[in-house]
Amino acid sequence: MAIFILLRRTGLRKLFLILVVVFLLLLFMNRVGKGIIPTVAEPIYHGDDDKNVIALTCNVFWGEEYIGPMLEILTDKDVQVTFFIGGTWAERFPGLVREIQRRGHEIGSHGYSHPHPDRISREANLKDITKAQDILENITGKKPTLFAPPYGERGTVVLQTAEELGYQTILWSIDTIDWQRPGPQIIRDRVSSKAHNGGIVLMHPTASTVEALPGIIDDLRGQGYELITIGDMFQEEPNNN
Repeated sequence: MAIFILLRRTGLRKLFLILVVVFLLLLFMNRVGKGIIPTVAEPIYHGDDDKNVIALTCNVFWGEEYIGPMLEILTDKDVQVTFFIGGTWAERFPGLVREIQRRGHEIGSHGYSHPHPDRISREANLKDITKAQDILENITGKKPTLFAPPYGERGTVVLQTAEELGYQTILWSIDTIDWQRPGPQIIRDRVSSKAHNGGIVLMHPTASTVEALPGIIDDLRGQGYELITIGDMFQEEPNNN
């Protein structure tokens, strides 16, 4: 009888503990849902897997001598891309920023001074992103809503700061690695071989990129992809996976 009572009490004890755990989990989920416990939006790597679209992006913090040739190619090929522009670069070359906008391309923010976002405080991230925002808005008349963090860093602090400022953080799924200055055929092959539905291609303004760009566009169109901007790609829900 004593053994039976002990087993019964042990069973009740286990049941009680299970109920407590379930209650705490439900409480936690409820608090998250109400925003009491902050959540952080994930960066966006690519778009919809079901759509034959690809977005070309270009991070600009140097290479101003290549912007004009890139724009000419894009105009000739009737392609709009998303340029993520650094604040200090925009200060030095406001005319190029306006020309990018005039030709119908999308402009996002690449921050102001190109720091390592994961190595600085929330306040420093806030200051850097806000300063770039003010400069770009002053030049273009529009507040940017897309943010490409320098070095592709995506720690909690920079993601949360960007989200609080109303930005979607954009990364990539196809990296040209053109900043290492490989030959144009290598850049072209990297894009063509990794092309996929909803892909986001990362480029920079380099001599090799300019030379590779017409072939990149032709290759992607030849594979059946439509080339669009990030904004057009994410008119619906973005894919964060």
